[in-house]
Amino acid sequence: MSIIIDKLFANATKIIAIAILLIVAWIFVVLFQHSIESINAFGFDFITDTKWAPNLEKFGALPAIYGSVVSTFLAMILAVPLAIGVAIFLSELAPAKFKAPVGVSIELLAAIPSVIYGMWGLFYFVPIVRDVFGGIGISMLTAGIVLSIMILPFMAAVTRDAMNTTPDILKESAYALGGTKWDVIKDIIIPYAKAGIIGSFILALGRAIGETMAVTFVMGNVHKISADLTQPATSIPVTLANEFTEADTELYYSSLFELSLLLLVISFTIISVAKFYFLRRKRLV
Repeated sequence: MSIIIDKLFANATKIIAIAILLIVAWIFVVLFQHSIESINAFGFDFITDTKWAPNLEKFGALPAIYGSVVSTFLAMILAVPLAIGVAIFLSELAPAKFKAPVGVSIELLAAIPSVIYGMWGLFYFVPIVRDVFGGIGISMLTAGIVLSIMILPFMAAVTRDAMNTTPDILKESAYALGGTKWDVIKDIIIPYAKAGIIGSFILALGRAIGETMAVTFVMGNVHKISADLTQPATSIPVTLANEFTEADTELYYSSLFELSLLLLVISFTIISVAKFYFLRRKRLV
């Protein structure tokens, strides 16, 4: 009887795993089918062109791609050091009476809807960025800051849990050999929890690059590439959120679907490269 149950369980998990792959492939096929008209009309120029003019039926995705990549990069640069610091404090340095309430607060922050972060960023961070850095405040820099705050609790919580899996015997052995608190953290805890830490960064990266509502409030929807981060810009999710209901021609509609297809490909590519590169380096260490 137990053998039959084991086989049923193994087959059920296999079916679920295959179903996930089929769902991803299905999404790709649907997006591709709706993008065919745009692909036929613009070809590779859709990716390299910078002009987005629906009234002229001229669509170029480069500003949106640029905005998505740069805002996500800014968010990761700002959030990663803070997330590691918060995780180290909660797992190793915080007094016992603070660990539970602070940990619960971080988990609650991770559960706040993104639209709330967007409204908060619009009324709080936009004036700060405008006064400190110039511009009108609605910009790629503000979007990066809001995104970093959004993904920070998630990264910190997962990183803390990964660090807490370090066996006490390893830490006690390091202390017995004369290691300081800093030595134990950098030489024992972080190397042991490296896979979990990298996993949290990759998951946060996936959320940041596809985030829509939070950045829609604070980024603007200006299809222009600028090295000045204080200028309004756009990203693929922002363009889709602002313009999908306004598509009044088949080519406009298809171009938006091609944008979503590009977002899927970019997200999959970045996350795959990060996952295989960092985890491969971990195995080689």
